[in-house]
Amino acid sequence: MSTMLAAALALIAHGWPVIPCTPGGKKPLTPRGHVNASLDPELVRRWWGQIRNANIAVPCGAATFDVFDVDVKAAGNGWPAFNRLKAAGLLPTPFRVVATPSGGAHFYYAGTGQSCSSLKDHFVDFKAQGGYVLVPPSVVDGRPYRVVTETSQAAAQLNWGEVRRFLTPPVQTVSHVSQVSQRPKARGTGIPHLVEWLATQTEGNRNKALFWAACRCAENGATEAELHDLYARMDFSGKFRRGEAARTVRDAFRITTRRSA
Repeated sequence: MSTMLAAALALIAHGWPVIPCTPGGKKPLTPRGHVNASLDPELVRRWWGQIRNANIAVPCGAATFDVFDVDVKAAGNGWPAFNRLKAAGLLPTPFRVVATPSGGAHFYYAGTGQSCSSLKDHFVDFKAQGGYVLVPPSVVDGRPYRVVTETSQAAAQLNWGEVRRFLTPPVQTVSHVSQVSQRPKARGTGIPHLVEWLATQTEGNRNKALFWAACRCAENGATEAELHDLYARMDFSGKFRRGEAARTVRDAFRITTRRSA
């Protein structure tokens, strides 16, 4: 029995349907792609009997799992976005982590009905309903997909909507940038007044509150240097980590000034 066939049979025994893909590639060999994924061991044996080294893919979504995909490409990679999301508490602990041939990774979460999506500027993808991923021991460019960690604990779900809003905040109006309640009116650049208000925000609301406050200050004419005072004072209050707050304020200033240009 080939290594790929043995792995495919183990996956269907786990309850995950499989499809064969081109050896060394990602293109499904079935007529309708991931729609033809099967749990039938006899069919799976025929597939890999015909092409012993075919790669293995599993469809994503509610019946299997969702995947947060960190890409590594010549133009850039998704690890900075991953680190920002991790620091913001938006990436729960995955039940499986797979190293991909490019140097990126797949983070597996409980399957949901969310749709596939991509944030190309941040080099991250979300594989969910309607998509599929190659799984170990599939090989691309001579390098295998490899399980790094795996746990039997209950799987957490990833909220892709929160990930999108954090990495690409809406920019139509400030009121759409955040849903922070009881927003204060700014006076002048608003920095002193908003610093006092930020100190009252709860931990779970701090990033949205800081982002909104920085946008408001920038709209009122604050320079990027002046905004340094905003996040520096919040760092000193102990409510914000320096790097996290700096990035949040920098993103808010860039988005606000770009919108008003």
